[in-house]
Amino acid sequence: MNTLKDIRVGQSATVIRLNGEGAIKRRIMDMGITKGVTVSVKKVAPLGDPMEITVRGYELSLRKADADMVVVEPIA
Repeated sequence: MNTLKDIRVGQSATVIRLNGEGAIKRRIMDMGITKGVTVSVKKVAPLGDPMEITVRGYELSLRKADADMVVVEPIA
């Protein structure tokens, strides 16, 4: 399975599920990243962390460790 961390700049993906538990999972959900939502990767910092994604019409910076908890299916 691909995670959000594996998606390249310019690609989009659909969220399949969220891994993790407790406060970390809740924080990701509070950012608007929930099952079925489409996310697009806009930028990645020069050293690879964080990455900027678009979700539900707004830009969001997300650490790679958090992006690794989001299982996605790339949109062809």
